[in-house]
Amino acid sequence: MADNTYSPAEIILLGNLRFQAKTIVEGLMLGNHSSPYHGFSVEFSQHRPYMPGDDIRHVDWQVYGKTDRYYIRQYEEETNLNTYILVDNSRSMDFRGISPVSKYRYAQWVASALIWLLIHQNDAVGLALFNERIEKLYPPKSIMSYLNELLAVLQNTPCSRSTRTGAALQRIGEKLPRKGLVVLISDLLDDAASLLEGLKHLRHRGHDVLVIQLLDPEEWDLNALQKQRFRDMESDEDIKLDVRQIREEYRKKIRDFTDSLNRDCGENGIDHSLILTDTDCRSALLEFLKKRRRLY
Repeated sequence: MADNTYSPAEIILLGNLRFQAKTIVEGLMLGNHSSPYHGFSVEFSQHRPYMPGDDIRHVDWQVYGKTDRYYIRQYEEETNLNTYILVDNSRSMDFRGISPVSKYRYAQWVASALIWLLIHQNDAVGLALFNERIEKLYPPKSIMSYLNELLAVLQNTPCSRSTRTGAALQRIGEKLPRKGLVVLISDLLDDAASLLEGLKHLRHRGHDVLVIQLLDPEEWDLNALQKQRFRDMESDEDIKLDVRQIREEYRKKIRDFTDSLNRDCGENGIDHSLILTDTDCRSALLEFLKKRRRLY
C-alpha cells in the first residue's frame, strides 16, 4: 500500500469499523498531501482559561510560553452546518458479486469515515438507516462520545426489508430538525420517479444534497459468460437467463438509468456520483469534500 490507496480487500483486514474508518480518513490525508479538514467552518474567536476536562488540542501553546498559564482557543462557526448521512440498508444492498464486499459493507465504510471526519472537525453529524421505512434516526451532534454510538449502530444494523427509497426520503425529510448537507448512500435501484421526488423534497426543505450511488461491478457490466439463475434479493423470485443474450441490452439500460438520474439530479441542484464497490472508497470522501467546500 505504498501508493496510499486502500482496496476493499485490504480494508477488510483492518479490524473493526472504527479502525477501518480511521484508516480511510488518514489515507485520504496522505493521498492529498494535505488535511481533509482544510477549509472547514471554524475560525478563532477568543481565549479562555483552561478547565479540567478540556481537550488539550485546543490549548494555545504560544500563549502558555509567554504567560506560563494554560488558555484554550475558542472558535466560532462560520456556518451552522449540520450533515445528515442517510444509508440504505434494504436487502438489495446486501448484494455482492465480484467485489470483495457487499454494497452495504462498502456503504458502512463510507458513512463511518464521514462520521469520523466530521466529529473530529467538531462538526455536527446525524445518521439515518432506512429501507421501506426508517430503521434508525439519530439527530446531529458534534461531541466525541457520539462517534462510538453511531459506528456501533452502523456495524450492528443488518440489511432488511424491501426498497422504497423515495418514500423513505420524504419521511426522513420531515424529521430532519435543521437545514444542512444531506449525504445519501444507496444503490438507488428503485423507481426513478419516486426516487427523484424524494430527493426534490429534501431540496425543497432547504437541504443541500449529495448522492453517492454504489453498485457492484457485476451489476454494472454483467460479465458472467453463461446461463445464470438470478434471485431478486427482496422478493426471492428466481429467474433463469442466458447472460450472453441480454448482456448488451442490460448494460445499455443500467447506463441509461444512471445517466438519466445524473441529469435529473443536476437539474435540481443535487450532486450525484456513481462508485463501484471494488474501488478505493476514498473517492466517496473526496466527492463529499468537494461538495462541502463548494457550499461553505
